[in-house]
Amino acid sequence: MSTRFTVRLGGAEAVTALAYTDRAATRVEATLVLGHGAGAGQTSPFMVSFAAGLAARGLDVITFNFLYTEQGRRAPDRGPRLEACYRAVVETARARRAEVAARPLLIGGKSMGGRIASQIAAAPERGSTDATPAVDVAGLVLLGYPLHPPGRPDKMRDAHLPRVEAPILVVQGSRDSFGTEDELRAVFDPLPAARLHVVEGGDHSLTIRRKSAPPREEIYGTVMDEIVRWVGAVVRSDNADPPTLTG
Repeated sequence: MSTRFTVRLGGAEAVTALAYTDRAATRVEATLVLGHGAGAGQTSPFMVSFAAGLAARGLDVITFNFLYTEQGRRAPDRGPRLEACYRAVVETARARRAEVAARPLLIGGKSMGGRIASQIAAAPERGSTDATPAVDVAGLVLLGYPLHPPGRPDKMRDAHLPRVEAPILVVQGSRDSFGTEDELRAVFDPLPAARLHVVEGGDHSLTIRRKSAPPREEIYGTVMDEIVRWVGAVVRSDNADPPTLTG
């Protein structure tokens, strides 16, 4: 079950957000905000599956549209506008419900949504004229991190990641053209609070494209179970030492 609310961005601009909660489920005392990927909004099958599935497992989820999606444009906005939108969603979520403000808040998303989440969670670069502080969050969940454009490993998107202090869970398909397991391990393994969970045979949307593959719902369900387990460990340990995930 989802509840719609509006996030004001300033002036007449606003985006739509959806809060997913299942009161019947055993509660995970945290909230996860998920941003969508570049090519599809918050009502895409992937986003709805993960938001509803995680809520059914007791983890409250908030999704939202970036402004360009809300306005029906195909090309994503530039980084600063995407970041400002994500920050506004976090602020609105915390102001809207007391339980969100009182509980650990995690952020993340699919592909671009996860990348933008990681950027707003990164401390400003030393010597930078942009002193915008990092968003204070308990952790990040990145679903298919776009480490580089397909076929362009020279265009890496990792410079900010060492400045993220919160625990990070990266879920990546082993056949993801936006970043192989080896490429991701080279970036994330040196980070003390980062963990990588690999979906063997999965693509950028974690789908396994072979005849013998499990149904997509089963693949997603396994990933959701891992996310809930990891988030629960982060919450219980007060972010001290989240577990290593295997896969």
